[in-house]
Amino acid sequence: MAEPITHDVLILGAGLAGLRAAVEISRRLEGKVDIGIVSKVQLMRAHSVCAEGGTAAMLRPEEGDSFELHAWDTVKGSDFLADQDVVHRFVHAMPQEILLLDHWGIPWTRDEHGRIAQRPFGGHSYPRATLAADKTGFFEMQTLYDTLLRHRCFTRYDEFFVTDILVKDSRFVGLVGIHAGSGEVVTMRAKALLIASGGGGTLYGFTTYSQTVTGDGMAMAYRAGLPLEDMEFLQFHPTGLVPSGILMTEACRGEGGYLRNNKGERFMATYAPKLMELAPRDMVSRAETEEILAGRGFHSEAWGDYLHLDLTHLGAERINTRLPLIREVCMKFLGLDPITTPIPIRPVAHYSMGGIETDIDGRTRVENIWAAGEAACVSLHGANRLGSNSTAECLAWGGITGEEIVKALPKLPAPAAVPEELVARAKGHIEELLRREGSENLYVVRRELRTMMDRFVGVFRKGEELAKALVTVKELKERARKAPVPDKGRIYNSNLFHALELENLLDLAEVTVAGALAREESRGAHARRDFPTRDDEKWHKHTLAWHTEAGPRLDYKPVTITTWKPVERKY
Repeated sequence: MAEPITHDVLILGAGLAGLRAAVEISRRLEGKVDIGIVSKVQLMRAHSVCAEGGTAAMLRPEEGDSFELHAWDTVKGSDFLADQDVVHRFVHAMPQEILLLDHWGIPWTRDEHGRIAQRPFGGHSYPRATLAADKTGFFEMQTLYDTLLRHRCFTRYDEFFVTDILVKDSRFVGLVGIHAGSGEVVTMRAKALLIASGGGGTLYGFTTYSQTVTGDGMAMAYRAGLPLEDMEFLQFHPTGLVPSGILMTEACRGEGGYLRNNKGERFMATYAPKLMELAPRDMVSRAETEEILAGRGFHSEAWGDYLHLDLTHLGAERINTRLPLIREVCMKFLGLDPITTPIPIRPVAHYSMGGIETDIDGRTRVENIWAAGEAACVSLHGANRLGSNSTAECLAWGGITGEEIVKALPKLPAPAAVPEELVARAKGHIEELLRREGSENLYVVRRELRTMMDRFVGVFRKGEELAKALVTVKELKERARKAPVPDKGRIYNSNLFHALELENLLDLAEVTVAGALAREESRGAHARRDFPTRDDEKWHKHTLAWHTEAGPRLDYKPVTITTWKPVERKY
């Protein structure tokens, strides 16, 4: 077996959380650390660049905002499933993250007084979404990478598809992956691993996610013996562009945009009269779905049902300065100018509230593995995430896990030999995929999975449909085993990567559906038609899913309450 590539720290994923952790480790251990950053895409192609609207932080205590208010908004928004110690740590961390990025050179949008600008976002009782026009994630990524370049203690492994996280005797011992450019199977090892590989929203057909976001880190961690937490809570963003699913940022409504039905009515007056379009995302998505089901949506043969996001009253100057990307996307993809014409939208799969279970420091149950960002579930978001809290979480826990890894490194043993039997098993699976024969088509299986998730595990759910979905996932798993990889070559074999991604998506689908079927209540983004109310007595707890050969084994753990007991969630 070839010698593995060795680093002090491996970071799996090069989005906001991964880059923020790399910067933190680098600046604390200047010149005394060796980091490997592993990504299946080229750097600056991580999905974090698609984050648009803003990053939440309490910056204006003198004008009525406070840590307590940001924490309360987040806990209430989570439908009381967020761990409150985590929420308090988060809100106190964020102002410093905004100022750090400012010092590192991010071009924050400024207000008329020259201060860093903030705008309203859904579920927040103060306008605290800190913005860089409507390209906030892109500018945050660019700034972090520019900052990382000053330190020069990292090696990039771009276009490196990791297939296995290796754990032995409850310790991380290595990664196995395929370098796309050479086709070579490579092993890596390190004292510590940070999983920051993002969410799994391409489980769905209509989604805001880049097609590369297939939940690989979560699925590999699950198979390696780490539990996944709260995977049934998948957020639907109210404004996905029809028919592509591209995100029409919540900033459109934060800047004053309206949602209208086919009668021209601002229908949110019926569902959330106080906050209107700026109610939390789960509520707005349900309201939109109810309007469509009641026949008050628009319909086209090509696009299906949709509603309107109306920005026309905002005027050209506001759209061009605060929402330039939205205008560009609408014009390029639909030939539609939002200055004069409403935008067709409907709810779209957008964010995984669940992920790899971690403690408040981002540490998993394996001593030398941490997780951060959307791949992790530190349980900041509970059952529903507030807009602009996600880029914020990536920055906060990128920094926290980076600091924790720095503290742990002196006590962690040197990387052990990578067990040959685990590497052989991983390589054997790759060879088996390339040799696989059968009459199934992996792209047909993938399309059927996404169609089924759109249909049965969407904004509204029913027990009988979830049960059907669980049977379908198991059938699709069997069919996937008979789907050959058409390309037998080694170099840039996208067919092989898609087969591996499909396995990851099927595992995550099974966990998501099993958790949703078991949870007999409605809470946050999980809305059961057959159990329409929240049941705190039975279900105020986190779901844990453990991998077994027969499928996920579900377990539960309590929610941490420090300040607020659950009350009815009204807006």
